[in-house]
Order: sequence, then C-alpha cells, then structure tokens
Amino acid sequence: MTSVSRHVARGVLTVGCAVAVALGAAGTAAADEWPPIPDYPTPFVPFETKNFLTPTDPAYWNPLVAQERLTSPFGTSTRIVCTAFHGVTYDCWQADEHGNPHKLVRLPFNLPSVTGSSMPGGGPGHYVYPGFIPGI
Repeated sequence: MTSVSRHVARGVLTVGCAVAVALGAAGTAAADEWPPIPDYPTPFVPFETKNFLTPTDPAYWNPLVAQERLTSPFGTSTRIVCTAFHGVTYDCWQADEHGNPHKLVRLPFNLPSVTGSSMPGGGPGHYVYPGFIPGI
C-alpha cells in the first residue's frame, strides 16, 4: 500500500469507529424502561406516586422532616413510578417531557434531612433526576 492509501484507509477506519461509538452511546442513553409488572406473586409491584418533597416545598429544606425528596427539573409534574416493600421505597423512574422513563438516582443520604435513618430500610430517600445535578 502506498502512504496515501494508508492514510485514507486509516481515516475511513477512524470515522467508522467514531460513528459506531456515537450510535452505541445513543442506544444506551435511551435504555431506561418503566419497571415491568410481574406476572407472578411478588411484593415489589410498581406503583405511581407523587409523594415527594421538591425544592419548591418549604418542608424540603427542613432538616427535621423525614420524607422522600425529589430533585428534578420536572418536580412531580411528570409520571413517577416506584417499587417498594413494606413502605420502603427502592427504585424510582420519572418521565421526561416526552414521556420517556429515566431511572432516578438515589442518594446515599436524604439530605438535607438529618432524621429518619433509624426507620426501616434506612428511612426515606432523596432521588435525583439523572444529569440534573452535575456528577450525579
């Protein structure tokens, strides 16, 4: 091969790899799905809820209130589906403005709350819409 054809082949390979990576990343970004309703008896049946404190609620900022918190650009205005067992919430998903589900990130602590950690399951959680807070 001549040096020109090597450069062309290398350029075509580089562009092909970049396109493959871009297509792969686009596929994983939309990979979240609503939790399925199981066809067998289980206590982890998904349910819709809006029972969250958001930053617009004064109680959200009260460190003595032990309730579930949600930090999201949509507040509780879009569909939210969670799974729970005996009153302990595990995972939650929230719809974006187009109705597509996104799994919420549960923070290790229910900040700014300083109470409730002795409750079952570690107490209420703080859920964040993915990407809404940089690094989370």
